Amino acid sequence: MILSISAVVLLGIIVFILYRKDGLKASHLLVCALFGFYLASTAIASSIRDGGESLASFLSEIEF
Repeated sequence: MILSISAVVLLGIIVFILYRKDGLKASHLLVCALFGFYLASTAIASSIRDGGESLASFLSEIEF
């Protein structure tokens, strides 16, 4: 659950930066948000979540 919240915060920050600095229009922002909501209700949502958790696990094991 903590991974989900931090991912949402990180993605929210990235979208805000794109909106402010790179000219992301409000209509594009709305389309991206709607796409995310519709994607979350499909059968592929669990695969995307599992992939994200696997990537986070992989990145946490890397030592610098």
